[in-house]
Amino acid sequence: MKFLVRKTPDNFIRTVNDEISSLLNRHFDAYFPNAYFEDAGKLSMPVELLDKGKEFIIKAELPGVKKEDLDIDIEKDYLSIKAKKIDETEEEDKNYRHCEFSYGEFSRIVQLPEEIDIDKSQATLDNGVLKITTPKMHKEKEQTKKLIVK
Repeated sequence: MKFLVRKTPDNFIRTVNDEISSLLNRHFDAYFPNAYFEDAGKLSMPVELLDKGKEFIIKAELPGVKKEDLDIDIEKDYLSIKAKKIDETEEEDKNYRHCEFSYGEFSRIVQLPEEIDIDKSQATLDNGVLKITTPKMHKEKEQTKKLIVK
């Protein structure tokens, strides 16, 4: 699946940085197989943008996030999703050997390729998947007029 991403210098730098990190991780994993070099504590929000003709469907993977911990702002051509994941256990003596659970706040901005109808947009959260359905803005066809040269 191809994603709709504008090419900017930031994207290029991020891609190069990801490739270098991947190369270094593979190198160190060969020498230190029991070490953990991944960003285990880094929160992420995978997003999927579907174009269904008359509407966009945006899905975000948010396991462990409750709907009251979500904040979604939507404008004419982008939406912002902010979420927080809270550790609900209150143990005093935690002796972890390895922990990959992540807690904290994270956000994501999704740029939409067309303007949307904000008033008819809807969001649902089911089994850790946020689904936002937003119709495209109906633009009237531009009228053409034939000019007569005088």
